[in-house]
Amino acid sequence: MVDIAFGPEQGKRPDVTDGREAYLELVRRKRMYGGVLLVLFVAFIASGWVLSDGRNAGGFWNGLPMLTAFPAEVLSEGWERRAALPGRFLEFFPSLIETLNIAAAATLLGAIAAAMLALLATRGLARWPRLIPLFRRSMDAARAVPEIVIALVLIYVLGGGPVPAVAAIALHTSGALGKLFSEVAENVDRKPVDGLAAVGATWGQRMWLGVMPQVAPNWLSYALLRFEINVRASAILGFVGEGGIGHDLKIAMQWGQGRYDQVVAIFLLLFLSIVAIDRLSDRYRNRLVKGH
Repeated sequence: MVDIAFGPEQGKRPDVTDGREAYLELVRRKRMYGGVLLVLFVAFIASGWVLSDGRNAGGFWNGLPMLTAFPAEVLSEGWERRAALPGRFLEFFPSLIETLNIAAAATLLGAIAAAMLALLATRGLARWPRLIPLFRRSMDAARAVPEIVIALVLIYVLGGGPVPAVAAIALHTSGALGKLFSEVAENVDRKPVDGLAAVGATWGQRMWLGVMPQVAPNWLSYALLRFEINVRASAILGFVGEGGIGHDLKIAMQWGQGRYDQVVAIFLLLFLSIVAIDRLSDRYRNRLVKGH
């Protein structure tokens, strides 16, 4: 009879001690690496903090008690003139509408450009697959440059006003939404697209009939979220002469004491409008995505 043995020694249980020791050694090594990285991170943060604090005109800790001085001064003057706030609301309401119009126009233009870039940059759906890296890098470049930098460049070309603000926000929006739209499009079911291709549909027809019905809820949800962000961006661009309520806020703050009630009124208008947009967009996103 031939004795067949499975393993190093027949009838002997596999020794789990070596596996356990190897696992514990791996855990210890990960903890050591994590501790070293944490120490390096804290050291870099501390050294950078010391360097930046030394370059300031005044020390950070010396100026820390003044952190609440300006807000307290603004709020106290706004409270003293609280009876004039309703009139200030009416005064700055047209500027708020201009800011909302800038954000809405920029979001619409940016979303349309993002939709085209996303479909052209999605693997398996792109019209020209070899140009996918070009379209992806274009989206990276569009969202890499902040809106305020783009607006400052466009001011020299187009002059001041809402048009440079719309162009700057729309360009940045196309890159940011294009990335999100592309990720949604990559997860669509390809069967409808393949079926349309089998009956001779063009690329545009395949995208419109096979892809858009699947991605529309998520795309609209992302566009509404971006609209909230663009409202804040359009208000910030007002500080560089792009119009809207941000420009009024800049002038009110430059005049200083005596016009702080205007600052309070503008902040309240911005806060209430953003809250309203947030609630409305959240409601419609739920209806689009979840059906309720």
